Amino acid sequence: MEVALRKVHDSDLPVFYRQMNDPESLRMAAFTPEDPADRNAFDDQWKRIRATSVVRTVLADGDVVGSAAVYGEPGEREVTYWVDRAYWGRGIATAALRTLLTEVRERPLYARAAADNEASLRVLRKCGFQESARARGFANARGEEIAEVVLKLHA
Repeated sequence: MEVALRKVHDSDLPVFYRQMNDPESLRMAAFTPEDPADRNAFDDQWKRIRATSVVRTVLADGDVVGSAAVYGEPGEREVTYWVDRAYWGRGIATAALRTLLTEVRERPLYARAAADNEASLRVLRKCGFQESARARGFANARGEEIAEVVLKLHA
């Protein structure tokens, strides 16, 4: 499977909206918008993301399967990614994140994941991120405070 990144097109947003409203995906991601079904909030968030972040559409064999981004203030920038559940377990998130990291050379970069999201933690570790802290935060998708892992990618 060929994994590639490209700039986000307006036509990608309905696909992202659908992907980000999958109940199992939301539960796994845990730290999600308060109301993922709020289309206006989704559109506002993506307008901000596109204006302030390095954000890319993830393609697998030409199909839109997710997104990957680097966002935040210099010195505190974080990575994030989302892959459609139908494509989980195929190495797409790892390939997409590796590609994004070659484009964004700034270091350090940070990432966060729910402590029980082994798949995401595995992706981050394969891309060179190392655990730097543990924290607790309120996970909207689970309606409770949960443990999270903070990871850091050095030079």
